[in-house]
Amino acid sequence: MELWKFAVRRLLQIIIIFFFILTILFVLFRLAPGDPVERMVDPTMTPEDAQLLVVHLGLDQPIWKQYVYYLKNFVTGDFGNSFHYGRPVQDIIWERLPNTILLFTTSVILAALTGIFLGKIAAWHKGKRTDTLMTLGALVTHTVFVPWLALIMIWVFAYKMGWFPITGIISEDVWLDPNSGFVAKALDVGHHMVLPLATLFLIHFGSYLLIMRSSMLETLKEDYIVTARAKGLPEKIIRNHHAAPNAALPVVTSVGLSLAFSINGGALTETVFTWPGIGRELVFSVSQNDYPLAQASFLLIALVVLLSNLVVDILYAYLDPRIRY
Repeated sequence: MELWKFAVRRLLQIIIIFFFILTILFVLFRLAPGDPVERMVDPTMTPEDAQLLVVHLGLDQPIWKQYVYYLKNFVTGDFGNSFHYGRPVQDIIWERLPNTILLFTTSVILAALTGIFLGKIAAWHKGKRTDTLMTLGALVTHTVFVPWLALIMIWVFAYKMGWFPITGIISEDVWLDPNSGFVAKALDVGHHMVLPLATLFLIHFGSYLLIMRSSMLETLKEDYIVTARAKGLPEKIIRNHHAAPNAALPVVTSVGLSLAFSINGGALTETVFTWPGIGRELVFSVSQNDYPLAQASFLLIALVVLLSNLVVDILYAYLDPRIRY
């Protein structure tokens, strides 16, 4: 099968899957307990005004009509207004999205680079002390409970030592100061980002190290590695230029999917550090029965994950034509 035919087939499959996700989200939020209108109704409102609000939101319509409007609004890019903020949902998402991308993309890339580097070293020294220490360290950090690690980081480095801010993304005294330039503001954001970044780095790099180590061990058994050694090539050249690039393919796939899933902002991490991103907003919108904001957040996550899977599948099909069949 030609590559473009494979890509079109996968794209059609993703469209069908996304349609089912749209439908499932619509049903689940309608079945959720609680009435979102109650949170919007002012105590001073008359029953007539409250009913007008229900009509304005379209919640008085039959469920099938609400579903049709829901699909129409999605196609036109209209996600409605947030019940809590009273603002267009897309505006809120675009405000939070850069914060999530900044934090999680940086952490995933740093963790991947470190995991690949240490993973190939661990595999090269299989069974030795270096391998044992790296593997144990990776297992510990990969399995640690994220909120616990985040709270420990805050307690030690922010509360006890006072090196970093406890929560938030900016300092008001810096951003409200008219004399503060771009560099000062960027450094302030970086200062706030250190603890959540370090937490995410420790959580992610262990998985990349373990994947790289396992893949590297399999690659070292390949015939071309044996041939390279038979030719008398230095061990460093064999490790870095022959084994490592091929062994890194599974890690690249994992990184791509991690970047996609990171769009949800790691709800726990953002909530603990009060980082104003998509993940924290998602938790808040669900707890407040804010249907429009929660639905748009989930749909954004689903869309990015599906598209990332499509890119990874096409990349693999390009690298290995056998996958197309």
